[in-house]
Formats: sequence, structure tokens, C-alpha cells
Amino acid sequence: MDVTFQRESVQATFEEAYPLLEEHWAQIAHYKDIKLNPWLEAYHVAEDADALRVYTVRTAGVLCGYALFFIKPNMHYRDSVQAVQDILWVAPEHRSLTLALSFLRWCDEQLRADGAQVVYHHVKHAVDFGPLLKRLGYESIETVWGRRLDK
Repeated sequence: MDVTFQRESVQATFEEAYPLLEEHWAQIAHYKDIKLNPWLEAYHVAEDADALRVYTVRTAGVLCGYALFFIKPNMHYRDSVQAVQDILWVAPEHRSLTLALSFLRWCDEQLRADGAQVVYHHVKHAVDFGPLLKRLGYESIETVWGRRLDK
């Protein structure tokens, strides 16, 4: 299988990625009544400030996955550059353990090369890739809770 990982830009990939984003949202969105509506301009600002990394997975040149990370000094530990995963997705038909492990390892290498000391992943219950992260040496650090205030 002809698989490539690469760093790309939001601007170059958004239109191609949008159908995958819709599929991703359908699978993992907890609040289905809140529509998918990415704030594209904010991603451009982060990218222009060199605070966003867009990594893609392509098979035979076709986009089948992505990982976006915000990377910057931590507000509490300004001497520590940290990366926070914003979104991670590989289309279900391309989810193999080998591909997932390789992609996440590659992302870590890219982030390390850019100075990241720590990487954080947010894992949705709908698609729990916690065991995969554990296999890569990640630790479960905290749990995020949410509450709707408009209901």
C-alpha cells in the first residue's frame, strides 16, 4: 500500500478534508445538535503564527486521515513547548494497527523536532484509541467532563 505522511497546511487541505471531517463528526460528536462549522479563520491565524501543525495520511495520494496539533509554550510552564491534539482521524477503512502506530509515531517525531516536550491527546469515548496511545508510551493524565448549559 502506498502510504505517505506529510505536513500540509489548512488552506491546502481543507476542501479535500471536509468530507472526512463530516464523517468524523458523525462518528464522534457527543452533541449531535451542534452542527459542524469549523472556524477556519482561527486555524489560519494559528498556522500563520507557526502554532498549528497539520499532518496528513494519504494512500495512493488520496487523503484518508489527519492530525492537527496546537504547539506553543504552555501557559503555566512557559519554558515547555507543548503540543495539544485538536483533531485526529483516520477513515475507518484505513484503520490498521500498523498504520495508526506508524502515523502517531511519525507525528511525535515531527512535534519533537519542532521542540515539543509534551504531547497531549484528547480521546473521545466513541472512538477510544487510548490503548493505542498506551502502547506508544502515553499515560492517562486527566479526564475531561462536559456539561450543556443551554439545555
